[in-house]
Parts: sequence; C-alpha cells; structure tokens
Amino acid sequence: MKVISVNIGKKKTVTWKNKTYVTGIYKYPVEESIFLGKEVVVNDDVIDRKYHGGIDQAVYAYGENHYKYWKGLYPNLEFNYGMFGENLTISDLLEEELTVGSIYQLGACKLEVSKPRQPCVKLGIRFQDAKVIKQFWNTSKSGVYFKVLETGKVTKNDVLKLLEKANNTPSIAEVYESKK
Repeated sequence: MKVISVNIGKKKTVTWKNKTYVTGIYKYPVEESIFLGKEVVVNDDVIDRKYHGGIDQAVYAYGENHYKYWKGLYPNLEFNYGMFGENLTISDLLEEELTVGSIYQLGACKLEVSKPRQPCVKLGIRFQDAKVIKQFWNTSKSGVYFKVLETGKVTKNDVLKLLEKANNTPSIAEVYESKK
C-alpha cells in the first residue's frame, strides 16, 4: 500500500439545506509532507473533536481503489483526493485486511489501526447529496482511523508497511459492519 496523496483542509463555513455548518471535510492534496501528531495532523483543521482527531482518530486514511466506485455513482461530481475528508489517500487499502491493533510503519511514523470512519451529514454536504451517507453505510468502504504511536512526516509515495499483525482482532470491515 502506497500513499497516493497527502491531504489537509482549512475550516470552512457552508450553508446546506438552510442550515449553516462549520466543517473541515474539504481536504485537498498538498505537495509537501504532512506531520502526523499524536492527536491531529498538523495544519489540518479539525472542527468536531468528538468525532475527528484525538488519540484514536489522529489520522484518517481512505482507499484510492474506492474512488472508482464513487465516481460511478456520482459521475457529474468533480473528485479530488481528500474528497472523503481523508488525510491519506492510499492505494489498495482494503478494510477487510486491516485488523484493529495492527501496527504499520509509514514514512517516519508508526501507526496503529484503531477504527473505521462512520459517515455524517458533512459527507452529504461534500457530495451535495444526502444519499451518499446511506450509500457509504451500505459498503465496506469506510476507510480507517489510525492512532499515531510515533509522530513524524509522511509524504506522497511513502509505503504503508505492516510491522505487527494483531491476532484475534476484528477487521475494520467487521467493526464497521457491527456499527450498522
């Protein structure tokens, strides 16, 4: 698995369905390295700390391989990496193979698989269609949150290398399925 894109976003205020939201879901690729801290990605605005950021949700990764599926459902939408609010767009990321507690090396960082992402209204805002939330729930394409065990920089083309596979723990897909 290789980093295809590193993405950060700035706080944005949007109006959707007659309601105003402040969000950090609008993430875009950057050419420079990003620094993964213990609780956040440095220079990436995290708005709702209950659901984003923190020890178990410090960095969010999404599979580049999933983009084709979503482009098929939303052919008129302009896609960029970071579209799902992910900090890392990674090739061949499969939620069925990532097990909770497994440890990976990525760039200068050591990461631990912690949990799947659960979709919220802000994903609907990003797609300009509330249907995407249910569609997201009806797949195993949740992406994954990592806990940062060792902080450091991550750059496009860095490789996510398995260091230690957690035994007898569920996959991210299994945890996600149990939340439905």
